[in-house]
Amino acid sequence: MSTIVPIAPAIQAGAPGANDALHMMRAGPLQLAALPPLSLYVHLPWCLRKCPYCDFNSHEWSDDKSGALPEQRYLDALVADLDAALPLIWGRTIHTVFIGGGTPSLFSPEAIDRLISDVRARVKLAPDCEITLEANPGTFERDRFRAYRRAGVTRLSVGVQSFNDEHLRALGRVHDRAQAVAAVEEAASAFDTFNLDLMYALPGQSSAQLEADLAQALALSPPHLSVYHLTIEPNTYFAKFPPKVPEDDEAYAMLDRIIERTAEVGLSRYEISAFAREGHQCQHNLNYWEFGDYLGIGAGAHSKLSFAHRIVRQVRFREPQRYMDQALAGLAVSQSDDVALSELPFEYMLNVLRLKEGFTLSQYGERTGLSMTAIQRGLAQGEQNGLLSRDLRRVWPTDRGLDFLSDLQTLFLPES
Repeated sequence: MSTIVPIAPAIQAGAPGANDALHMMRAGPLQLAALPPLSLYVHLPWCLRKCPYCDFNSHEWSDDKSGALPEQRYLDALVADLDAALPLIWGRTIHTVFIGGGTPSLFSPEAIDRLISDVRARVKLAPDCEITLEANPGTFERDRFRAYRRAGVTRLSVGVQSFNDEHLRALGRVHDRAQAVAAVEEAASAFDTFNLDLMYALPGQSSAQLEADLAQALALSPPHLSVYHLTIEPNTYFAKFPPKVPEDDEAYAMLDRIIERTAEVGLSRYEISAFAREGHQCQHNLNYWEFGDYLGIGAGAHSKLSFAHRIVRQVRFREPQRYMDQALAGLAVSQSDDVALSELPFEYMLNVLRLKEGFTLSQYGERTGLSMTAIQRGLAQGEQNGLLSRDLRRVWPTDRGLDFLSDLQTLFLPES
């Protein structure tokens, strides 16, 4: 087991990233009394095939391109990226780690073991740190999931999307129904908690076919289920060649059925797209939605970091080869900007209004450093439109607010 390097008590001038850290800590417009919880996101960008609906920073990899996946060089780049970022998070504990992609399960268990060991050697992880790995059934091999568990992964997120072979082909997935079922069964036997990803309103999908997908998913007893409406995103294959998908009314009916069926088996909807048994909510995603901090390393990864007087967003270089070159030179960050005061209310609401329980007024003040006057107009309008409810302590979206979440969130955009 790797030893944890003690967190440095102060930033030393001349250390990698020290000038950036000192710059972040200068006087600024905010006065944050305390920093929020911190998570780590690690992006592994390759997948076997780019899905036609996917707008994530993912890149196809095939063995005939130039040999094996560049695991070791990419891991070296991740370590260099993390090393350069350490001065920005000195003394802070990492509460969750999420290894996303792409398809992280393309990386061998040995590579994931090295990654987690390298992280543990550099930052302090909470004793109950949740470490999630995204995995696809198309990369599933028996005992592979158990090897990830031995490497330190505590939670698996399995990207099934559908159990219908026709729909899987339409979505460009590389697995079939049988592989999906086998992968979820293996995840259930190897991990105490795991997530199953499902999509609805798929090309040509009928209500009966959704019902069959739901029945199969729930028969596997996932402690956490994420269910996403297929959306046609710009710059994707589906944007250029749009498939025929269910009309809005039919899609709403599908969502109503999903909410009904999940409740019947004890899965509570705690976020607009997430359902979980008690104690199995995804802590990493909760930290995002509660406007916590996260350091993102890897190609195209995003970060949101709070300091005493400002909140900063960063982006890493997107293209994997360029990212590796830049990170190994200590220059992985392609963009770093303070979040403007005028944008903070919308940034906050974009996340917390996804949660069924909403947010507390005290948390809003702690996480943004702003007064209630900055959101008063939006709250009043949202309540008047029946999109949110509130009391003296908390604000939360109504069922109608969750159905029309974009309309609710836009009430908090900066006034032009």
